[in-house]
Amino acid sequence: MDVKDKVVAWLHGQVKTPPFSAAARIEAGYLLRRLQLGEKLSMPQSRPMPTIGRRCHELRITDKNVIWRIVYRTDEDAIIIIQVFEKKNHQTPK
Repeated sequence: MDVKDKVVAWLHGQVKTPPFSAAARIEAGYLLRRLQLGEKLSMPQSRPMPTIGRRCHELRITDKNVIWRIVYRTDEDAIIIIQVFEKKNHQTPK
């Protein structure tokens, strides 16, 4: 990790196999690494979630028969993972 890389802090949830497939876990890791490097992701990989809070977004990971969401917040020096969940309907859980 370089000095300017953002730290990833996990408040809740984890990305592991199972339940993630190996391919989905690798995709999640790749997207989180891009965020660590300061990249701003957009659709279809990431979507802003202003209803949750300022600087909150969700990563959108498509697995075999499952759609995963990783809700995160970007800070100047860190990526805060708020929640990891399987998307089962069109509404984000509260």
